[in-house]
Parts: sequence; structure tokens; C-alpha cells
Amino acid sequence: MGQIISKSVKKIVKEALASVDSISVEEAKSLVESERYQFVDVRELSEQQNVGVIPGAILSSRGMIEFHIDPDSPLHKSDFSQDTTYIFYCASGARSALAAVAAKDMGLKPVINLAGGITEWTKNNGSITDT
Repeated sequence: MGQIISKSVKKIVKEALASVDSISVEEAKSLVESERYQFVDVRELSEQQNVGVIPGAILSSRGMIEFHIDPDSPLHKSDFSQDTTYIFYCASGARSALAAVAAKDMGLKPVINLAGGITEWTKNNGSITDT
């Protein structure tokens, strides 16, 4: 008999989206150059290379985010030690919601999820740079 999954990824993402604040692309576009906000790209490196990234974003795949946030981790990224608001994004907003919840649970704050991710960002002419 195979495994029985008791909670779908759809439900997990729905719960994550409900537990973290979100921001629209239109609102976020004006924050790219602000020192008070830091974008965090949680897509895989291949996605970042193929599509590009929001200028100045911290690059941290979803699988590594906890290690990059934790100051006691040998993989810690000092960008996560700033007194700033972190805006997490991925391709569509699902993985970034999960990452934002993990960051929030670790005590990083404030954290926000970019609704629609980089897909909506590019559709709305948000600036992109190569990795």
C-alpha cells in the first residue's frame, strides 16, 4: 500500500498565504531602490539565470533560506542581518509564501510576500537584471 498524504501542497500554500502579509507588484515596484526594503529571490539558480532577478535582491533558494537567515549557520548571509522589511518572491508567490513563513517563524521581521511573484513583476514591466 502506498503513502497517504494527509495535507496537500495546495493546502499548505493556502495556509502560508493566509499567515503572511502580501504586497502587490504595483506597490512593490516603487520600493526597489528604497533602503528600507530588501527583496529576496527564493527561486532556483537556473530560474534566476533564465528570467533574471529584481535588482538588488538577495539570492537564496527556498531550500537554503533557513541556513542563510540563521546568523549561527556557516551559510549565513549578512544581508539577513539588516533592519529592513524583507519582500520574498518566487515565480508565482507560492514558494515565497512558504519561505516568508519560515523566515517569520525564525524571528525575521517584517516579512512580506510578493503577490504573483516575478511572473506578475515582468508582466507589469518591473525592472529585471541578470544574475
